[in-house]
Order: sequence, then C-alpha cells, then structure tokens
Amino acid sequence: MINSFLSLNLAFTVVVFISTLFLFIGIFYSRKKVSLNTYLVSDRNEGVFSLSATLIASSLGAWILFGPPTAATWGGFGSVIGYALGTAFPMILLIFFGKKIRLLLPKGKSLTELVLKKFGKNLFKLIYSLMIFYLFIFLCAEVTAISKLIYYISGLNIWISASIILFFTLTYVLFGGLKATIRSDGIQFVVIILLFLYLIFSVFLFNNDNLNLNIFQENFLKFDSKSLVSSFQFGFVFFIAVAATNLFHQGNWQRVYAAKNDKILVKSLLISFSIIFLIVLFMGVTGTISKLNGLKFNEDLAFFSIILNKNNILISLIILIFSLCLTISTVDTLLNSISSLTIVHSKDFFNFKYLTNKKLSKVVLILLSIVCLIIALYQFSVLYLFLLADLLCCACVYVIFKGLYQKKIYPFRSLFLIMIGLCLGLLFFPSTDFSKSLLVGVIFNKSIFNEIFTNSLLFWSFLFATFSPMVFDIIYRKAK
Repeated sequence: MINSFLSLNLAFTVVVFISTLFLFIGIFYSRKKVSLNTYLVSDRNEGVFSLSATLIASSLGAWILFGPPTAATWGGFGSVIGYALGTAFPMILLIFFGKKIRLLLPKGKSLTELVLKKFGKNLFKLIYSLMIFYLFIFLCAEVTAISKLIYYISGLNIWISASIILFFTLTYVLFGGLKATIRSDGIQFVVIILLFLYLIFSVFLFNNDNLNLNIFQENFLKFDSKSLVSSFQFGFVFFIAVAATNLFHQGNWQRVYAAKNDKILVKSLLISFSIIFLIVLFMGVTGTISKLNGLKFNEDLAFFSIILNKNNILISLIILIFSLCLTISTVDTLLNSISSLTIVHSKDFFNFKYLTNKKLSKVVLILLSIVCLIIALYQFSVLYLFLLADLLCCACVYVIFKGLYQKKIYPFRSLFLIMIGLCLGLLFFPSTDFSKSLLVGVIFNKSIFNEIFTNSLLFWSFLFATFSPMVFDIIYRKAK
C-alpha cells in the first residue's frame, strides 16, 4: 500500500542528503590513521554526553516506529510497559555487569573475550555465533523496516533506499569504526530528541478532531481479569526477551569499554535508561490510542495511522528524517559490532591465515550487507528469526552472567544448563503461524492442554528458556 504523503523525488533527495551528511561526519572523524584501540573502543575516553547519546541513539532504531505500537495492538498496555522496560532495563543491568567486566578484563573489547577466558572454547563458539546471528537479524530488520516505511510514504523503490543507507553507512564504519559511529550518534541523538518532542506535540496538541485522546484515559484501567492476565503475559515476554537479547549486543559492550571511567559509565547508563524508557513507552501508547479509536490500519502501521492522518507534508518530512536518523544510528552500530567481533576473534573462531583481522572483518561485513540487501529487497519477514534469537539469548543469560561472579567455572555443567533451557524453550516455541508448538500440537494433541498453555505458547517458551537453567542449577547444587 503506497500513500503519497511525500513525492518520490523529495523522498529520494532526503534519503541521499541525510545518508551523505552522516557519511561525511564519519569520514571526518576517520580522516587520520585509526588505531585498533580507536576502531574498537574509541580510545576508552568517552564522556557522559557522548556515551549517553550513543547508547540511546544506537538502542533506538526504526523498529520503535513499528514494534511498540504493534505490541500495544496485540497485548494491550501491559505489553507496552514490558516492551519499554525490556528495552531500557539492560542499561541498569550494564551498571553492574559493565563495572564487573571492566574490573575482570580491563583491556577487553567484548563480552566474548571473557566467555572464552572463563568458559572455554566450546561455550565461546556458541555465544559468539549467537551474537553474530542476532546482530545480523537485527540489521536485516532495520534495513527492511526503513525501506518499507519510505516506500509506504513516498513510493520510493525499496532497493534504492536500502542500498543508499547500507552503502553510505558501511563506508564510514569500515574507515572509522566505533569513534566515527559515536561521533555521528551524537548528532543523530540531538536530531532524534528534537523531532521526537515535535511528534509528541503533533499527536497530543495539534491533531485533528477525529482522534479522541480521552479514550485512552477512559479505557486505561477497564480490563477484565482475563485480558489483564493476557496483557501482562505479553509484557513479560517482551521484557525478558528484549532485556536478555540486549545483554548479548556487542555494541553495548563496546560502549561499556569506551567509557572514560566507571563514574561516567554509571551516569550515562542511568540517563539512557530514562530516555529510552520514555520514548518506547510513548510509541506504545500511540498504538493503544490508534486501536481504541478504531482507526483502520495494518497492525505494524499503528503509529502512522495517527501521525499521518492529515496528509501533512511537514509531518511526513519530519517522520522521514526521524526514521533515517534512528535507522542509521542503529545500522552503523550493528555493522561496527559485527566488525569488532570478527577482528577480536578472527584467530579464535575463523583461524584464517591469509587475511589480517581488519581485512577479514571488511570481507565479512560486505558479504553480510549484500545478503541483508537481498532480504530487504524481497521484504522477507525476520520477526520469527528475531524471536528465535531472543529465545537463544534467554537460555544463555543466567549461566553467562552468573559466571561473571563465580571464581570456579564448570564448562560442561554450564553448557548442559544452557541446553536444558534451550530444549525446554523450543518445546513450547510456537510454529510460524503461532498456532502450535513441538510439544503442544505435534508430539501431543493440542486438545489435551489447557488454554493457559495453548493461548500463550510464546510466554511459556520464554519462561522455561530463561528460568529452567536457574532452577536446575539450584536443584543440582542442593542435591550435591
């Protein structure tokens, strides 16, 4: 469905201009020879503003325009709270885990280095593969989302917008690494906040009379017990899935190491938590308002059914610039994260003899960018793969982060606990149409299960994946 909110030529010009602007900013900061320390951890010298700005800008991609409003239409306000907390809460966890990893590995550059050191090669290879898989799926989702949005508001061909964004962003990441990414994130952060404030005023103050904003307040607490449970089940799923996955985001760990000291790290993470939570919460509320007003929309376009309901060119232009800043700030972080993991572990994982670390990372980035472009071109849905990556992270989170505080690690037991969480989670993990799972509907007939299970497969899947390693670990230690 195409809506001519913007002309095709205007949309193309804006995409090229914004992408070129950040390309020049990135190149400017990488015009001198970039050392490996600068490329990977920005010389470990970032202050409160630059660190807060890059944490926020890199955490908030174009997905916030689709994910939280869609979650609201599925699961109500409980899911919005869960989504907002899940996105922001890793910043609180990183206060504790970040300070710990900086103490254990002062010259480190990634979480995987500590995993390799403490858990051994087998578990390291699992976590490394998981992180690369998640980062790549996230990259595909971002590029697919922005190209879909630009096509929706202007009709600009998907391959054109996806190619421009990927090529321009990839160029400055390859040259400047994390330093270039953080400097461009600082500008993107300022633009994102200013435009976000304008969009808030557009929704709540300047909207037309067809939108009843009071309906949200009137219906906020009108839940029956069944819908309340369902809403907060969705919220729980979003919370643990998003929070666990973000703890395995290499971009976050690079920024933990980029902080000048622990005091700056803590301040930046607290600021980031507050701003991320409020922005995601607002985006989710727009989905709730849209649904309660009975507006006609595809579920993933709930936000746009409100903000673009007047065919206002200025609003459409602001949405486009806002979306581009969100996307580029996330895409450069994802590309840089994949690059840094490849450089740090080229010998541990790849064992290539004929390519230097940096050259290998460039080859890997270019190949993955081509695959990402193909996925965006055909608009393949990556939601299911995203959920699968979330499940894998949930199964690993207890074992890995408990290991930060253990003096003695048992690699086989750690791997066994992760496998338990993963297997139990996969037994309930829903099929692509979300109607059944391996246990409920395949191994056993769906009719023998209570609707508590059949209607909430994703909830039980993430619950077992996250907490069963903890339960089995406690049982084992008590038995021993």
